[in-house]
Amino acid sequence: MPTVQTVSVSDSQPQDYENEHVHAVYDEIAPHFSSTRYKPWPIIAQFLSSLPTGWVGLDSGTGNGKYLPLPADRPGSVWTIGLDRSRNLLQIARKAGEGSTIREVIWGDVLGHPWRDGAFDYAISIATIHHLSTHARRRLAVQRLLKCLSPSHGRCLIYVWAIEQDELSKRTVPTESPAENGGQDVFVPWVLKSQGQPKRKIQPETDRSPIPTSQDQEKVFNRYYHMFAKGELRTLVCEAAQGMGLQIGNQPEGASGVVGIEIVQDDWERSNYYVELRRWECS
Repeated sequence: MPTVQTVSVSDSQPQDYENEHVHAVYDEIAPHFSSTRYKPWPIIAQFLSSLPTGWVGLDSGTGNGKYLPLPADRPGSVWTIGLDRSRNLLQIARKAGEGSTIREVIWGDVLGHPWRDGAFDYAISIATIHHLSTHARRRLAVQRLLKCLSPSHGRCLIYVWAIEQDELSKRTVPTESPAENGGQDVFVPWVLKSQGQPKRKIQPETDRSPIPTSQDQEKVFNRYYHMFAKGELRTLVCEAAQGMGLQIGNQPEGASGVVGIEIVQDDWERSNYYVELRRWECS
C-alpha cells in the first residue's frame, strides 16, 4: 500500500507545481474520487442548515458537488454555486443530489476574483486550500473568500486536512522536517485500479478450458497537500483578514466605519481543522 511521503516545495513556479500535482490528478481520477465522496460531513451539513432561507453562497473547490443540494432538511432554501478547476468533477457536480435538478457550477480557480465584492451571503471551502503550495497562496485564497462575502453578515466555513489524523484515518502523516508555520508538505497517493487484459485461471485436469478472470492494474497518483498544524488555520485566517484591514473579534458597540470578522468556531474534527467565521461592519 503506498504511503504518505514528505516533499519539498519550491516557491518559484507554484502554479505549475499545482497543475501537475493537483489539477491534472483530479481530472484523471474524477469518477473514482467522486464515488468515494458522497456523505456530507456533519458540521458542514449543520452550517448549511443554519443559513436563512433565500441566501446565496459559494462552494469554493466544490469537487463533485456533494454539498450543493444541502440543506437536506430544507432543499432549495439556499442556493449554492460550485466553483472548481476540474472540468471532469464539475460535470459530476452539475447533477449532484437526487432528482433531475441541474446545479449551478462554474469553472475557475479559488485564487481568481470573478465576483464583485460582497456578492455572497455565505461561502464554504472544504478540503481545498490545503492543495495550494505556498503560504502566500493559501492566505490569498482566504482573502478571496472574505472579499466575496457580504461585509455586514457574510458567513464562512473553511476545512483543511490536519497533521493530526484520528484512529479511523487511512493516512499516517510524517512529522519530520515540518514546513512553514509548522505544517507538513506531503504527497498523498491515490490508487486507481483499472481492469487490464484477462488472465486465465488454471482448472483441474478434468476441465479442458481455463476460465477467464479480470486482472486489476494499479496506477498511483500523488496529490500534493499542505497538512495543517494546530493553530495554523486560525493564524492564516487572521493574517488574511488583517491584510484586508479587518479587525478580529466581536463587533464593537457604538463604533462606526469599522469592519471585521468574528471567529465563531475553531476546532479539529476527524483529521481536519476547521474555522467558522462571520463578517461584520459598523456603519
